[in-house]
Amino acid sequence: MSTYIVGLTGGIGSGKSAAAECFGAHGIAIIDADVVAHELTGPQGLAMPLIIDEFGTAVITSEGALDRAAMRTLAFADPEVRSRLEHILHPRIRRLCDERCAAATSPYALLVVPLLVESGTYRQRCQRLAVVDCPEETQIARVMTRNGMSRADVERIMAAQATRAQRLAVADDVIDNSGAPNALVPQIAALHDKYLDLARIG
Repeated sequence: MSTYIVGLTGGIGSGKSAAAECFGAHGIAIIDADVVAHELTGPQGLAMPLIIDEFGTAVITSEGALDRAAMRTLAFADPEVRSRLEHILHPRIRRLCDERCAAATSPYALLVVPLLVESGTYRQRCQRLAVVDCPEETQIARVMTRNGMSRADVERIMAAQATRAQRLAVADDVIDNSGAPNALVPQIAALHDKYLDLARIG
């Protein structure tokens, strides 16, 4: 029997990680595409030889990992650079996510993908899609505080993502993360019960 997969997404600063942790507290397997990407681009990461072949060592840290800040600067300056990086990473991220979803032993698996709405193939993998939502001003404030980024840099990242309206339009379930972090707990407990029932039905 195939794994019932719930997709979880949201814009930068929306609180995807906090929401995923709440699901994890219920014993649900969390497969996070960002975590997989960091594995692939860390020291000895499987994607690193290909990245070095493609871009040289200027985007590599002294530890042998991808220098994400240097790569981000290159990619924002030249969309073709981002496309070349995505061509290396995206198929490998998808394959590892698929393998980990298939290996999950919890009643359903939570597949966390920041660009799930933008990447159509991920949507096809999920039986259900939950979107973590908050006002855009809240996203900006959180990322500026968390990452020390300028407002302009945060807005530039947001402009490259789906809009809030686009995410909400395709959501099966919406998780409101505009308030205090503990407000997530009851919302996710209710969704967890719902997903258990859906997974049983198949």
